[in-house]
Amino acid sequence: MDNNNVILIKPRTKLFDINLKEVFEYRDLIYLFVKRNYSTRYKQTILGPAWLVINPLFTVVLYSFLFGVVANLQTDGVPQVLFYLVGNAIWSLFANSLNSTSVTFAENAGVFGKVYFPRLVAPISTIITCILDSCIQIAMIAIALLFNYLYYGISYPTHYIWLFPIVMLQTTLMGMGIGLMVSSLTTKYRDLKVLIGFGVQLWMYATPVVYSLSQVPEQFLGVYMYNPMAPVLLIWRYAWLGAGSLPFAYWGYSWLFTLLMLVLGVVLFNKTEKNFMDTL
Repeated sequence: MDNNNVILIKPRTKLFDINLKEVFEYRDLIYLFVKRNYSTRYKQTILGPAWLVINPLFTVVLYSFLFGVVANLQTDGVPQVLFYLVGNAIWSLFANSLNSTSVTFAENAGVFGKVYFPRLVAPISTIITCILDSCIQIAMIAIALLFNYLYYGISYPTHYIWLFPIVMLQTTLMGMGIGLMVSSLTTKYRDLKVLIGFGVQLWMYATPVVYSLSQVPEQFLGVYMYNPMAPVLLIWRYAWLGAGSLPFAYWGYSWLFTLLMLVLGVVLFNKTEKNFMDTL
């Protein structure tokens, strides 16, 4: 027997046990999962992938009317459409990453119970799907900025624009970490499935997505900035539009929170995958 073709499957005994080499060996399966995510999402739909453009456009128009016209919230001198388009792009990436990974065990129970593969393949493929979705919104932002430059001569992106892939990486890692924790806990506590969507919505209003930081009373700023997504969104908006500020000190805290959530998420995920079929 050729020992090079033997795959040894061993139980995980450590809480933080990630075999990245094994995960990489299943990259073809990751690709198939990403393809499956899109095929199942748009199965039996009329517009199909066009919803990737329609949904954020509709959201931006709604935000512009409700928060820009009705509530008359300030946008730091930036056109409302651009302000909401940029803010919604990064928040959608976070919310989709969290919500999608939070149902990893529930949506893949049938596959997990029949065949072996590194279980992290499923959430990783989900995160890749969220990033690809986000790239559509990035393209929409680029088109909007180009339009403003050509027709109004206004150039918004700053020299901090190079930070945007780092911000995207942190956002997906934070969403993935929290999502893995929720996915692990919902195998026993089903109530979290109901609460997670409501909680993410409340979190959005505690983050400067539809309003500028100048709308927050000064006496609450110290506490407000400990929302880990607040500095992320502020740096993202400043990089694209030059509006607001660059809270690098709070961003450092946000990174610590992100890494902590990711570690805890992986630990809970590894612990839960051993016996989740008994509780799901």
